[in-house]
Amino acid sequence: MDLQLVAEDLWFPEGPVILADGSVLLVEIRRQTLSRVAPDGRRETVAELGGGPNGVAIGPDGAVYVCNNGGAFAWQDTWDYHLPGEHPATYKGGSIQRVDIKTGAFTTLYDHCDGKPLNAPNDLVFDSTGGFWFTCFGWSDGEARRMGALYYARADGSKIVRWRHDVVAPNGVGLSPDETTVYMADCMNGRLYAMELTAPGEMAPPPTPDPGRIGHVVATLPGYQWLDSLAVQADGRVAVGTLFNGGITVFDPRDGAYEHIPCPDPVTTNICFGGADMRDAWITCAMTGKLYKCRWPSAGLKLPFNA
Repeated sequence: MDLQLVAEDLWFPEGPVILADGSVLLVEIRRQTLSRVAPDGRRETVAELGGGPNGVAIGPDGAVYVCNNGGAFAWQDTWDYHLPGEHPATYKGGSIQRVDIKTGAFTTLYDHCDGKPLNAPNDLVFDSTGGFWFTCFGWSDGEARRMGALYYARADGSKIVRWRHDVVAPNGVGLSPDETTVYMADCMNGRLYAMELTAPGEMAPPPTPDPGRIGHVVATLPGYQWLDSLAVQADGRVAVGTLFNGGITVFDPRDGAYEHIPCPDPVTTNICFGGADMRDAWITCAMTGKLYKCRWPSAGLKLPFNA
């Protein structure tokens, strides 16, 4: 894979979205910002969001929706690279934020569901009706862990539903091209799930009475590999950022087969697609703080909304 360096000195980049003008919108978790990277690599701050902005999507109103983990972890200052550290004892939860991309003004859309705080919102994806699926990664104090969950919400603030819970570490989330399946990466287990949808925002029951079965397991990676955020390709395969075995792992949901495309960073967090044929790909390499661009072997799935 021929990777072209677009930008560096990013503070743990995540959530890339290619905009109509060719620039890339992303978050810098450690810098606590929503940032824009121009095609020539120039970086500008769109909004200073605080906490830990983690995932990005464009909504039906042209606004930017951000999963903010609320500062769910500190940073390892003893390293030359950007790496998450211990969880702060004062952690209170995170939120879904709505950002005006023109002014940088933002509001909090959700920070609770059923009276319970959102534990480290991580990633989100919109469906064509204007609702969005999002994950909460969960949180640990070093001894006990609050489990993560998968939610569906409306962009106008009118509805939020927790559909799956008691998941170790929900991270990337995406929809199949026909929007009948939602995919979720369980980070620390290295596992990709597929869950059937019966209607927009409506999930079919788990495949068995076992409450531990949250969905169909597409595949589980061997060894010590974690799965991060993801993007779906036009052919239905799922491209997932892969940690420690740094790169993008592409899964075929039909048979669970997968292939690994290496990147020069053990903490490769995400990928997005754009260009006239949707084969231009941008990849966030978070530990080294870099954004790369390349030509991808297959076209990415065009998302329903852009700005």
